Formats: sequence, structure tokens, C-alpha cells
Amino acid sequence: MVQELVIAIVAAASAGGLYMAAAAKVVKQYERGVVLRLGRLRKDIRGPGFTMVIPGIERLRKVNMQIVTMPVPAQDGITRDNVTVRVDAVIYFKVVDAASAVIQVEDYRFAVSQMAQTSLRSIIGKSDLDDLLSNREKLNQGLELMIDSPAVGWGVQIDRVEIKDVSLPETMKRSMARQAEADRERRARVINADAELQASKKLAEAAGEMSAQPAALQLRLLQTVVAVAAEKNSTLVLPFPVELLRFLERAQQPAQQQELAPPQTVQPPQQQPAQPQRHAQAPRPAQAPRPTQAPRPAQPQRPAQAQRPAQAQPRPQPPSSAAPASAPAPTPPAAVPARSSRSKPLARH
Repeated sequence: MVQELVIAIVAAASAGGLYMAAAAKVVKQYERGVVLRLGRLRKDIRGPGFTMVIPGIERLRKVNMQIVTMPVPAQDGITRDNVTVRVDAVIYFKVVDAASAVIQVEDYRFAVSQMAQTSLRSIIGKSDLDDLLSNREKLNQGLELMIDSPAVGWGVQIDRVEIKDVSLPETMKRSMARQAEADRERRARVINADAELQASKKLAEAAGEMSAQPAALQLRLLQTVVAVAAEKNSTLVLPFPVELLRFLERAQQPAQQQELAPPQTVQPPQQQPAQPQRHAQAPRPAQAPRPTQAPRPAQPQRPAQAQRPAQAQPRPQPPSSAAPASAPAPTPPAAVPARSSRSKPLARH
């Protein structure tokens, strides 16, 4: 009897131990326990610590209440100004209602991830490229609002959404680099022009002060010479007075006016035309006798034309850049005296 009693006690203790092992649950500090009794939700949410459930009847689901950091995969899209971009983001959210996270949605993590990707594509299509690059805070707020609206019914709260990176095509990067370079060059030119304007005003004021005292200009010249010579240069540059240049220019103007005056043309006296000299004919070599031909009828003789005396033509002078436009026209060439029909041809040498 005693032995059977001991066996029963040991069996009861073993069964109690197994029951306690199956019923005892520990909920961590950052977790909450949702109990389902025979498939129905219990209103009491188990807090952190030790808790008991009925094995086989109740089932405990632990829900993490920490903030979850979930990266959103990079999404390819076309912006409103027709630029192809690739944008990725990160989302921060947490569960505020453990019962809704278990009952309302099958997997709240997967649901939030898909909603974030869809919202990111929608934001890319509604925004310009400049907004994606420079106005990200506004886009982050809009993206957060788009994800948070359906997530409220899932017992999930969206804390923050950030766009991490915007990838652009290489051609667009080069175009933007050229645009930024041109903008900086424009600003540099404007600053340089402003500096020149201010410097010209200051120089004008200094010139006005120096004009009242001519010795100030000479002192300034000597100061410049000292500053240049202090650098141990082998060549010393001295400024040339402008007044001397003006004096030389005024002295050179009368000489130039005399050179530019039109020259007077002098006609040379007329000369008698030179008579062409006849050279003695050289004896021709004997030729073979030609066959006789019928005599041609005699042609009437033309009267000899009167020879006109040829006027001596003055030698043309080379044109000069200083000659005026109204110079006299050159004399036409003298007429060559016409030979009479009876004149014999000149003999060849």
C-alpha cells in the first residue's frame, strides 16, 4: 500500500510539473501577451512578467512593442518632369495596440513594408526632381502620412519615414554638374564686376584728392617704385608720364597734316615723237626658185595716214596712302604712228 501511494504521489507530482511547465509563460519587458481562449480573444492583455495559461485551451501570442527599423527596397520611378530615378527609404514604426496587430492583419511587418513601397512609388510620380533632391522634408511628411493612414487600423504607429538616397542617370549627373558650374561662374562674374565698380569709385575719389596736390601723385609714384624694388627683381619698371605722351602727340599732328596734303601735279613739256630707226637688212640666203604664179591684179593704193605727234607721257608716281581721293586721272597713252602701206617691214636681226 505504501509503495502504491508513493507511486501515485510521484505520478501526481510529475503531472503537476508538466502542467506547470506548459502553463507557465514569461513575457519580457518590451513585449505584450495576447491570449486566445479556444480561438476567442481575451480582453486582458498580459503584461511583462510571469503569467499562466491553460494548456490546450489558451494560446499566448507575444507582440514586440519596440520601434522597428525597416529599410524600404529601392524603387525605380519617373518623376513628374520625366526623369528616371531610383529612390530608397527607411521607415520607423512601432506597435501601439497588440490585439489589433494580431487580429486585424496577418503579418503587420510585411503589410507595412508593402505599403511603404507603394507609397514611395506614388511620391516619386507626384514630385519633381528638384523636390527629391532639395525638398526632402516635405516629401518625408507626405510619405509618412500616406503610410500611417492604413496602419492605424492595424495597431501600428509610423514614427518617421526618411528618403535615404536618390540615384540619377550619369547623363543627368553631368548635366547638373554643368548647370552648377555655370551658376557659380555667373556669381563669380557678378562679384568681380561689383568689386571693379567699388574699386573704380575709390580710385576716382583718390584721383580727385591727388589732383588737388600734384606732389601726392609723385609721392605715390615713388612709393610704388620702392614696393617693386623691395622684391629684389632684376628688372625695375618705371611708369611713363602721360603728359609727355600727350605733348608728343600734339607735336606730331602738324607733320601728319603736311604729309596728308594733296601734291601739285606738274605737266612736263611736250616732245617730238621719236622716228623709228630702220636697220639695214641682212642678206638673205639663196633659196630655191619657186614656181611662177599668175600675177595678181593691182590693188588701189591707200593714202598714207597723217602721223600724229605722240605726247610724252609723264612717269606715273606710286600711289600713297596720304594722297587725297580727288587726285588727277593719269594721261592716256600716246597713239603709235601708223605705218604707211608702202613702208617696208623691218628686218630681223
